[in-house]
Amino acid sequence: IPDTVATTVLGGPSLDAVGLLPPAVTGFPHDIWGMGKSAEIATALTKVNPEGVPALQSLLITLLLAEAEAPADSRGKGDLLLARIDKLLAMGALDQAQALIAVAGASASAELFRRDFDVALLTGEEDTACDVLKTSPGLAPTLMTRVFCLARAGDWNAAALTLRTAEALGNTDETEDLLLSRFLDPEQFGDEPMPAAPTPITPLIWRIYDALGEPLPTATLPPAFAHADLSDRAGWKAQIEAAERLSRAGAIPPNVLLGLYTDNAPAASGGVWDRADAFQRFDAALSKGDVPTIEQRLPLAYARMKDAELEVPFAALFAGQLSKLQVSGDTARIVYELGLISTDYERLAKQGNGAKDARNVFLAGLASGSVAGLTAPDSMARAIAPAFTAPQMPADVADLVAQKRIGEAILQAMLRIESGLTGELVKVTEGLSILRKLGLEDVARRTALQLMILERRG
Repeated sequence: IPDTVATTVLGGPSLDAVGLLPPAVTGFPHDIWGMGKSAEIATALTKVNPEGVPALQSLLITLLLAEAEAPADSRGKGDLLLARIDKLLAMGALDQAQALIAVAGASASAELFRRDFDVALLTGEEDTACDVLKTSPGLAPTLMTRVFCLARAGDWNAAALTLRTAEALGNTDETEDLLLSRFLDPEQFGDEPMPAAPTPITPLIWRIYDALGEPLPTATLPPAFAHADLSDRAGWKAQIEAAERLSRAGAIPPNVLLGLYTDNAPAASGGVWDRADAFQRFDAALSKGDVPTIEQRLPLAYARMKDAELEVPFAALFAGQLSKLQVSGDTARIVYELGLISTDYERLAKQGNGAKDARNVFLAGLASGSVAGLTAPDSMARAIAPAFTAPQMPADVADLVAQKRIGEAILQAMLRIESGLTGELVKVTEGLSILRKLGLEDVARRTALQLMILERRG
């Protein structure tokens, strides 16, 4: 049976075309989704999760923020836009999601407003979001939202009346009723224990528990909730742990981590305190240009960053400065590795003074994009090498490219590399080959270098 023919208004605006980054910035074609279908693209976005490979995380965020023609079946509904925003939220990239919502217009639909409101709840800007509902009450996605905002505005009577009316009409469930009743009048419950948190935890439920003095820990919740612990209301330890988590997801800039690590003196030892202490001691030595002390402190600081899988943010902060120093021994090896996992990998690889063993020679070849004739030192290198000597586009991905479905081809590259890290390494070969065949040479090289140096194997 033939597929239903997709129709759209020629020249009409489409929410799915909204983006922050034009083709001149992304390097992607303007029709990156080609003949693809919105639902299939959204499904692929849901599946992809390049955790542990920062180069791919960055590529995914760029793809999600890209300004591009809407898929042919879009009809201006914004389904793909919502899927893109949801993926950003799932990654913890709240600033990026909020910016994308702002370009589309948070009031353009109740679904966009709901996501904007979720971001506001986790970043402490809920009063601003509630102000929107004063003039557009129809945007309120749930009863809880309406009652919450009325109470935040100080209109407790209206909030209580709204809740009681909903109860009388049977429009609340038991959990909503209990939480909202406590929120509106906590004194009537005395010392009664708080009800068990429902599943799933939404940002609004999290905020209500927090307002009642029973904050739910964010460590076991999705990454987006970590933003709530970045505020000054959270303790320093919680702030650092939140920044580490979001840095691993590629959701915040490295300078946020730098600022928090150096904000106070560690209060204890172990875990996050050891990382902060090692980071501070190294940073102080580097600020003074004290090479002997840098050589003493860098290995421990780098080891602590590796423990938390924060090598790439660390490299972004310090690789450039370190490359200008004359160091030796283990410090020279670390400086070389940091250069290779930085965005300036090609230049720093050429000036680096790493040992000339087979591994470093191969890494230098990857940095230049040429490993022909070089010895692959391990199984990961053997999987990477064919993508740089004789890359082949898989037939199914070639079909996507023929239909101008470049965005989906990029997602397939990510999915294959993810799969390769937990199983067949040949999938790594395929994923890197796709990236190179699509002209994403810089991403392919950075990904390959990170796969070897970071050793993120499932």
